Formats: sequence, C-alpha cells, structure tokens
Amino acid sequence: MSKTKEQIRFNMQRVKNKDSEIELSLRKALWSMGLRYRKNVKSVFGHPDIAFIGKKIAVFCDSEFWHGYDWERRKNDFKVRQDFWLPKIERNMERDREVNERLEAEGWIVIRFWGKEIKSDVNACAEKIKKAVEERC
Repeated sequence: MSKTKEQIRFNMQRVKNKDSEIELSLRKALWSMGLRYRKNVKSVFGHPDIAFIGKKIAVFCDSEFWHGYDWERRKNDFKVRQDFWLPKIERNMERDREVNERLEAEGWIVIRFWGKEIKSDVNACAEKIKKAVEERC
C-alpha cells in the first residue's frame, strides 16, 4: 500500500538534520572516553557533526539515504519522483566531496562514518576518532 502525499510530507518533515540517533550514539561514546568536542560547528566549512577545533578534526555521520550509500545499485530503487531524488542525492554526494577536499586542503582530518557503521560498532568508530585526536597531539 503506497503512502499519500500528506503522509510522505509528514514523514519527511520529521527527518532530523542534527542530533540524530547515530550522532547521539557516537557523541556519547566519545564523551565516555573523555574526549571533548564541539557539535554542529557552523564556523567550520561543511558544518561537521562533531569537531575538534584545535586539532582540526572534522567528523561527519552520514545516513545512507541522504548521502548515497551504494549509490550505483540503490539509485534504481527510486520509483517515484526520480527527477527530484536522483539529482538531490547526487548533489549531496558531490557536496560531501567538496567539503572533504576543502577541509583537507586547510589541514583538517576528515572522518566520515555511515550510519550503519556507527550502529553496528560505535566503539570502533569512537576509537578511530580517538586515535586521530591522539596523533594530533
């Protein structure tokens, strides 16, 4: 049974762009390791979800849907409004590359996790960040 336009609109309006489940989970793990960070930093290009400003480490928690996980296979899953969704997600992917390139050119370490990576092993993700922070000391 397909959803009505009103149901789809209602659902899409509730999609969080910050403080998502994956972000909260990763931040909690980092906090428990004694790592202190800033969240959703508007002063850093790309507005990282988590940033270690002094260390120049930017962390992004990317959801599979919005950031095009396994895109070559998944883009065929869109049956409705392909003319809207395909360019939208492809532009998100392009923007992610632009953010990575600019931050790296400015001396930042950019770490990106897929939501499923965080969900499956948040501690491994946190350890990767901790290692990067320690290496920048």
